[in-house]
Amino acid sequence: MIVNALLASAAVLGSADKAVEVPFILGDDAIIAKAVVNGREVSCMFDTGFSGSFVLTDQINIGKPSGSMTLRDFVGEFQAQTTPIKTLALGSQKINCEDMAAVQQPGNSYTLSYNTHTVGIMGLEVMQDFVLEINFEKKKFILHPQTFDFTQWKPDNKKTFMAKMAAKGMNSIELQVETSNGKKMNLALDTGNAFYGTTHKDVLERLGIWPQGQKPNFMSTAFVASGAVDSWYMAMNDLKIFGVPVPNSIWSIIDLPSSSVSHDGTVGFGFLKNFNIIIDQKRRRVWLDNFSGQVADPPMASAGLSAWFYDEYDRFVVTNVTPGGPAAKAGIRRGDMILGVNDEEALNIGPRAFMRLMEGPQGSKVKLSLSRGGVLNNFEITREYLFNGKIQQTGSQPAAASAGSAGQ
Repeated sequence: MIVNALLASAAVLGSADKAVEVPFILGDDAIIAKAVVNGREVSCMFDTGFSGSFVLTDQINIGKPSGSMTLRDFVGEFQAQTTPIKTLALGSQKINCEDMAAVQQPGNSYTLSYNTHTVGIMGLEVMQDFVLEINFEKKKFILHPQTFDFTQWKPDNKKTFMAKMAAKGMNSIELQVETSNGKKMNLALDTGNAFYGTTHKDVLERLGIWPQGQKPNFMSTAFVASGAVDSWYMAMNDLKIFGVPVPNSIWSIIDLPSSSVSHDGTVGFGFLKNFNIIIDQKRRRVWLDNFSGQVADPPMASAGLSAWFYDEYDRFVVTNVTPGGPAAKAGIRRGDMILGVNDEEALNIGPRAFMRLMEGPQGSKVKLSLSRGGVLNNFEITREYLFNGKIQQTGSQPAAASAGSAGQ
């Protein structure tokens, strides 16, 4: 089957020796790529953490659903309807789509989420016949033929790195992250994760970098495919992420056990955006070229609230207020409707853009206009660090205030 797929891929490419370049849109925390599925053009967020081909809104007619698929996210599994893919092109390039099927789901909040026209998610299966290069620097995919072999390249382990993938087939790109105490996590390379990195409380306990049974400060909410889950933020120091030394970074921690004993979470867009990445699933290697010279953004302070857009209200509604955070201290409550942010109407702001507006430098301010029971309330909130643990002092990143500490 694999040999047939490779031959078919070479046939549609017209040459087994040439790389094909496909441009993409680089958003603040996502890659948006265009494809043509069963004759319909779709614009999708590219997600290496999704092993299938496409998840599309059912508002896009690509044919009648005729099957189902089990999907897994950070916390569980759920079933979804699927439609067979008969023809597929990425940009102007035809792709072998034998045995592929698109998941179709009701609704369409993708455009609102990514602040650009988006109707779904494109997964790793679309790229399975190629050695895939994700060139963040030049905003393009490069689809190398299977004959392209970078595994003999010599990384300098300063700007360029070579990482070995775990033997997990074609479903995910599993690599190792080493903690400051020398223990290791198995984490997927996940362009669909908008955070820097995501793992679970029980994983941190197992590794000995979070005390068993200790409750974290500053609980918040994260949104995954299966729904909203409790989460919190953790300062992680002296990691080696896929072989790359990272002195300081802030991770999102899911306050539920991992959905798999062999999978500890994902490394997301916040880390990956700094690299041009080549992925060879057949030879089980990943090449990382740190073109930006950075490995993590400086820590950001937060207003301490989450919100989501609800169609029935035609408004953003506060879904979570972080205990002990600035919004809680100001008296903002879950269920408050958000009318404006920094004197801009909230309806003009997407969910991800809204969450970014809640963040800023320590001590900076954000203005919020909210409605509660039909009464307008205006707030000016001073952002604070709301993560557990402490960022260590380095020459390139500021130390976080102790307000973010969980008392470790």
